[in-house]
Amino acid sequence: MWSYNTTPRSTKGETPFMLPYGYEAMVTVEVGSWSLYRDRYAEEDAEVNQRLHLDLLEETKESSQLRLATYQQRAARYYNKKVKGQLLKVGDLVLRKVMPNTKNPQYGVFGANWEGPYKIRAIL
Repeated sequence: MWSYNTTPRSTKGETPFMLPYGYEAMVTVEVGSWSLYRDRYAEEDAEVNQRLHLDLLEETKESSQLRLATYQQRAARYYNKKVKGQLLKVGDLVLRKVMPNTKNPQYGVFGANWEGPYKIRAIL
């Protein structure tokens, strides 16, 4: 769980810990042992940097949302590239998806997901 929260995601470009809290998480190993990060720590600088990061947090969130939208568009393009369209004509048999509002509650989760077959009479 810790490695998931401290590793930057390719979709957002930030760690899951950074977006809600506004700063990077310190790895548990760094807390009890020597590290360059801890040796260079200065209370005054940390407070100024924390304020700066909080000011830039909204900008960071916006940029991560843009990266997420770009990633979703890329994934949609990749998926749609593999989808093959099929032209239907009059007389073909088709199935119709059963929507949640038309599903018979008597059958529960074991009810049919599709109904039909139906024959196409006209193309609108």
